[in-house]
Amino acid sequence: MSFDFDTVVARRGTGCIKYDRKPNLDPFWVADMDFVSDPAILSALHERVDHGIFGYPQAHVGLVDAIRGYLKTRRGVELKEEHLIHLGGLVPALSLAARAFCGDGGELMTCTPVYPPFLGVHHDADAKLLTVDHIFKNDRWEFDWEEMKKAVSPNTKLFLLCNPQNSLGRAFSAEEVTKLAGFCEKHDLVLVSDEIHCDLVFDEETTPHFSAAQLPEALAKRSITLLSPSKTWNIAGLGYAFALIPDDSIRRRFNAARGHTLAEINALSYYAAEAAYKEGEPWRQELVAYLKTNRDELVRFINDECEGLKIHAPEATYLAWIDARGLGVENPANFFEQEAGLFLSDGAFFGWPGYVRFNFACPRSRMLEGLEKMKTAIENLRTGA
Repeated sequence: MSFDFDTVVARRGTGCIKYDRKPNLDPFWVADMDFVSDPAILSALHERVDHGIFGYPQAHVGLVDAIRGYLKTRRGVELKEEHLIHLGGLVPALSLAARAFCGDGGELMTCTPVYPPFLGVHHDADAKLLTVDHIFKNDRWEFDWEEMKKAVSPNTKLFLLCNPQNSLGRAFSAEEVTKLAGFCEKHDLVLVSDEIHCDLVFDEETTPHFSAAQLPEALAKRSITLLSPSKTWNIAGLGYAFALIPDDSIRRRFNAARGHTLAEINALSYYAAEAAYKEGEPWRQELVAYLKTNRDELVRFINDECEGLKIHAPEATYLAWIDARGLGVENPANFFEQEAGLFLSDGAFFGWPGYVRFNFACPRSRMLEGLEKMKTAIENLRTGA
């Protein structure tokens, strides 16, 4: 079967933040894809809509079975249903974890650059944020273990991990995740692992994704693994995710933090998630192959044709983390907005000013148009045009 990732679909005016937040700009910022979702998902949604009644929903048996099959096939993990918590999204889960474990004035640790909500959810808990920069070592981005040891304190209660890493594109190895879990055990931290991009790894033989759910039992018991089909199958707007929490005490504290703050999960999202996990593998494989070609061309273009920019090829995600400090401009994202008409993510929001993030999950023709606009803006900067 062959799916179409080349057709440009008009999205402006459909109420999506990617195109309608700044409608005068060409958007390559927020992490959603410009691809029509898997036909299997569309079919499942049509069938559910045709039923015609949308009362208060709950997770149905088909969804749980699909998650069970997915975890077994993709991660080698046996689902224990009592460990499973259904959620309306992963960002609320980050906030819940902060409130559950840092609400007593504790500290939350994470490594930067990172998805902006990681740097904001501590406010929900009146907690303190500790950040340690990733370092480039051994030809890849890694944890700075020595700085993490210096930063952690008896008040630190939680570690937020993004794996695969948004925005660096690292798929952390089993050794790294296990070492991090050991660090959390030593310092009595709960490890929250956001794995929303885990099915977007480009070479699963060389850099396979290792889930916190795969940790040895002694380490896994202090973990919260967060998963969702939303990024991989482009259904983020439907709002479904889930948590795996093996430890009863941690699970109770997490659930207790909900209070009455979370809305019911969308009735359609359950069926979209079921279809993604049960029938979406052929589409996912073709998607990743297409994204890999986009990634390779983007990396070549940035490093070869854009003076002042550089990038290390991401192992996962469809998000390119571009070092723009060599341009010599105060705010690269603002520069490309003003001079190229592009909407890119500003690295400052991820904790690293001087960088931009470029979403290459789009038809190749659109990606190339965006890259050419960047190149022209840089050439004009260099020549004073």
